[in-house]
Amino acid sequence: MIFAANFKTNHTRRSTALYLDDLNVKLRAKKPEDSVYIFPPATALDDYEGNFTVGTQNAYPTHNGAYTGEIGLEQLDEFDIKTILIGHSERREHLSESQEKVAAKFSFFQEHDFEIIYCIGEPLEIREKGFESVMQHLLSQFDGIDISYDKLIVAYEPIWAIGTGRSATVEEISSTHRALKEVINNKPLLYGGSAKPSNIKEIISIAGVDGVLVGSASLDAGSFSEMVLV
Repeated sequence: MIFAANFKTNHTRRSTALYLDDLNVKLRAKKPEDSVYIFPPATALDDYEGNFTVGTQNAYPTHNGAYTGEIGLEQLDEFDIKTILIGHSERREHLSESQEKVAAKFSFFQEHDFEIIYCIGEPLEIREKGFESVMQHLLSQFDGIDISYDKLIVAYEPIWAIGTGRSATVEEISSTHRALKEVINNKPLLYGGSAKPSNIKEIISIAGVDGVLVGSASLDAGSFSEMVLV
């Protein structure tokens, strides 16, 4: 199983260091076959050591340059970071990242051999139209994306379940993951959307779920480790 923690705009460099020290102790009990990823804010990226992989929530597709407010390969290389989240719905929605921009970013980091957790998801109005509309919407988010890339992990996050406290039902997760698996050449497929200690066992027991991408429930090392060690 893959357990990925997305801190979003939470934690500082100091609190992230304390979190990872605490988490690393707890991870001594994790199954050796399970993988843990941590995505802190850009200001907290550093040379952390432990039984986890640190990735970046975002980066600009450039080595360096005149891109105010962005980070590029030069900054990521300093900390030997080779894992990135791409396509998260919050960046698509709040920062107007079009599919064209997302695909260009994917191609750039693919060329630089990054492990990519690629996020897809549908809004509530699409879900309410039925499963066919859901799949049509999700598959459109693979436009320009090389799904044969060997370092690709896909994260399915229904937008209506992110940070709302409402997770998709077992049937909604199962049917969507089953359909997606047929498309993505059996790449690892994570579920995201209000995953937490109280529902993690149920979620990871669903066929086609290879792990979770966790938001708010990952901000506390105790809560997140509880999910990893379930």
